[in-house]
Amino acid sequence: MQISGNTAVYAGLSTIHSGQNRVDQASSQIADTTVERSLKSQSSDAQVNRLLSLDRSQQDLASSMVDMSQGKFQVELGAKVEKAADKMLGTLIDTYA
Repeated sequence: MQISGNTAVYAGLSTIHSGQNRVDQASSQIADTTVERSLKSQSSDAQVNRLLSLDRSQQDLASSMVDMSQGKFQVELGAKVEKAADKMLGTLIDTYA
């Protein structure tokens, strides 16, 4: 029996990679929102703009937090797929060896 590239292993690794990218992007957006808020709060003219854009920035922050949570779950599920594929491959090797 010849065992070639295990697609479940590659699917798990790809899912982990995608989840890590999602977390990285969301955390960058959260950091940018925090820096933007601190810069805007330093001038009095910006106070009105800050109040007007508060809802928008909180919605952006909330969606970034949701994206970060989704990325976390995506990494966890990718790791479970990877472990299951590795275990299955080990079982196949033990069975046919």
